[in-house]
Amino acid sequence: MSSELAKRAATALQQASKELHGIVVSAGRMDKTVKVKLGGLRWEPRVQKFFKQPRFKLVHDPCNSVRQGDVVAITPTWRVSQHVRHVVKHIIAPYGDPIDERPAVPAVEERIAQVAAKRAAKDERRAVRKEEQTKIKEEEKAARQARRAMKLNWKAGQTKQIPTQDTTLDDVD
Repeated sequence: MSSELAKRAATALQQASKELHGIVVSAGRMDKTVKVKLGGLRWEPRVQKFFKQPRFKLVHDPCNSVRQGDVVAITPTWRVSQHVRHVVKHIIAPYGDPIDERPAVPAVEERIAQVAAKRAAKDERRAVRKEEQTKIKEEEKAARQARRAMKLNWKAGQTKQIPTQDTTLDDVD
């Protein structure tokens, strides 16, 4: 688990060099997701001129701290959903409310720790569920063996009762 955490931290630090800057175009319509407009130019050979051609990215905002009009720095990260593959690194220039009045944007280490905690909780839930399933299977196996033993005893003529499907372990004793 710790090696996996170290791997994620290393890849996150490598991807930190791929920082992009953009303006938040849409915020508040989706929970923990904002739309960021990144600059871009396109060369048109017929008129020998550059034209603006912006790119738009859906970006994960873990604490809903970004507002429309903010200038933000984003970095690539692990995929959050089908179209969201970037996360807000920090707010460069706020628009509207001051940064102090908003929830803080979590750092890379905090995000990695949150993912690790979420993963540990999921592993724990899986272990509990697997334990319950094995317990149920063992009980079913014991009930089948008890029914089989009753059936063999009945065939041998030792008992006169016909076993039913509703028999339980308490009935067998």
